[in-house]
Amino acid sequence: MAAVEDVSSGSIPTSDGTLPPVLKRQIAAVAVGNALEFYDFTTYAYFAKQIGESFFPSHSPLVSLMASLAAFGIGFAGRPVGAILIGAYGDRVGRKPAMLLSFGLMGIAILMLAFTPSFAAIGLAAPVIVVLARLLQGVAVGGDVGPTTAFLLEAAPEAQRGFYTSLQYSSQGVSTLLGGLVGVALTNLLDPQALTDYGWRIAFLLGASILPIGFIIRRALPETLHGDAAASSDSQQWSWRPVVLGFFVLGGATVGFYVLAYLTTYASVVLHMKANVSFAATVVFGLANIIFSALAGALSDRFGRWPLMVIPRALFTLGIYPAFVLIVHNRDALTLLGAAFILGALGQMGVTGFVALSEALPKRVRSAALATTYAVAISIFGGTTQFNVTWLIVHTGDVMMPAYYLTVAAIVSLVAMAMMHETAPVILRRRALARGRPASGGA
Repeated sequence: MAAVEDVSSGSIPTSDGTLPPVLKRQIAAVAVGNALEFYDFTTYAYFAKQIGESFFPSHSPLVSLMASLAAFGIGFAGRPVGAILIGAYGDRVGRKPAMLLSFGLMGIAILMLAFTPSFAAIGLAAPVIVVLARLLQGVAVGGDVGPTTAFLLEAAPEAQRGFYTSLQYSSQGVSTLLGGLVGVALTNLLDPQALTDYGWRIAFLLGASILPIGFIIRRALPETLHGDAAASSDSQQWSWRPVVLGFFVLGGATVGFYVLAYLTTYASVVLHMKANVSFAATVVFGLANIIFSALAGALSDRFGRWPLMVIPRALFTLGIYPAFVLIVHNRDALTLLGAAFILGALGQMGVTGFVALSEALPKRVRSAALATTYAVAISIFGGTTQFNVTWLIVHTGDVMMPAYYLTVAAIVSLVAMAMMHETAPVILRRRALARGRPASGGA
């Protein structure tokens, strides 16, 4: 991969392939900013029960929860819009302005959610405003994934692309961890009624308070779209194959993410466990996400994307059913937290599929194509997962429905991963040397 110039400071990767400190800080800034955006988007899921009681009151707690989760799903409808518009903007104008635009939209949306009065105060206007805010959040997050992932891949040394690109998923784990920690703190400090009245709003405002800092940090980023690297990578050929396979890889991965994120609501509402214990499951899942997404990315730089996709995904698929049997049978904190960590660790190692898709896309269309593939898959599968699982539990009475739903999605993603081509530079170089010709492929 050609050296990527830091247009803001003149820094470039050093001759041994490592990044100078200033660029490492910029990479960290992108990851932190991404974590803040996903914190604000996914915090809704962790407080779905309280939000449902505030804006979608019903005599049945499960009906109120389903209405709240339906609004949560609506946010995913905005993702393809943001992916197409902001993703294309990132390919045309630059990664940095696209990231700044999505950050600004997220700030507006989160303030709308935090300050909307309850249904009891303003009636039907309340859920309408919530739905509009969720749509705007979807546009912001959908538009951010493509430019941020393209930046991480393009700014990384060739031998560390997997690790740096995996920070997209690890940073989402940071958002999960922060959401869980905030949830644990609030459930321990506030009684259930206070949590419903205003506690969940505190969680949103905490995220909103940090957004301006993230915006300032992102303004100092270099631009990776323009320069010599762009020209050298245009030789990559466009193919629909990685996009189609990537769609199913990401679809299965997002079902896994949102089923495991659903453990907070599932443990509280369905299994009737204490709220602080259920939020602790989110903390553990977030930790697993942070650690094992980055670990999988780093290992894939050495051993290749394909084995780091397929082997953990196969183990994840085999472990889903017994893990949920233990959770339902025992209904204690140790079992819930242990299952959340193990499934989270194996599931999030699927980040290497996302890396392989990113590498397979030509640079000139990477932001838009990656954002759109990701957003459509997430919208179809992620936006409906928690609602569908709750609906299945309500209509069948079977509390094992999350396990069945997740197993089907895991099998689909496993098949798609097994069909993907290897894209890790180190493996391609070894294969090319074995065949006696130069390695090909660009960033």
